[in-house]
Amino acid sequence: MQHSTITIDTRDGISVQTSGWAPADVPRAVVQLQHGLDEHAGRYRRFGQALTAAGYLVYAPDARGSGRNAAGAYGRWGANGWLVWIDDVHRLNRRIRADQPGLPLALIGHSLGSFAAQQYLLDHSADVQAAVLLGTSEPAGIAAMLSAEGPVDLSRLNQGFEHSTCLEWLSRDAAEVDLYCADPACGFLPEPFSGIATLGRAADPAALSQVRVDLPILLLSGEADPIAGPGGSGVQLVGQRLPRGGRARCGGWAVRRRTARVA
Repeated sequence: MQHSTITIDTRDGISVQTSGWAPADVPRAVVQLQHGLDEHAGRYRRFGQALTAAGYLVYAPDARGSGRNAAGAYGRWGANGWLVWIDDVHRLNRRIRADQPGLPLALIGHSLGSFAAQQYLLDHSADVQAAVLLGTSEPAGIAAMLSAEGPVDLSRLNQGFEHSTCLEWLSRDAAEVDLYCADPACGFLPEPFSGIATLGRAADPAALSQVRVDLPILLLSGEADPIAGPGGSGVQLVGQRLPRGGRARCGGWAVRRRTARVA
């Protein structure tokens, strides 16, 4: 896997550091990867290795307030933080299109990155050829959690799990939880996201009707993921709301469940 770094200029002057992972041969397609809250793109290096081994070119940004872009001030989003998160996704998409004209592009969002993808697709579904939403759910609950006053403490999601770190909800693999806890660029207490109320558009039938009906979308969740809701109900609701979602049993939108969440 060949590694490079590019920067994406944002509308408010922040340069978003973005990793590029390339296969040895000519790529078959591009993957645009959006990581979740309280983490960074470097945690997806093994995923990137698997994708490049399969012939995919990967662009994986550190989102603003995260990883290299935080400059140590993790979880500081700035004014209109959520709206610029979404705009950053769009600007990276435009850069990929300029750098790799003609290659199909799949957008993969994990956890908070999947919610960003949900909102992004409302206006830009024509700019991707496929989308994968990992660890996603119905957007109302996450919007309320991330807009509440005070630092966002994700340890509340650990209720119902036997724990020593308060982060066992992240993965059934204790070694992965330990790696997350040992990473100084993970597990910070972020400030609330201003503007995240706009995520409610992802539940609006009129807005969802603008998503291409022929866009392949895969939803994946751990069956014990508290974000997913009881029995994956929140994930199922996302699938049902998407265009043609009501025909899922007839080969429309597929909702696959995994046995555990992978953070």
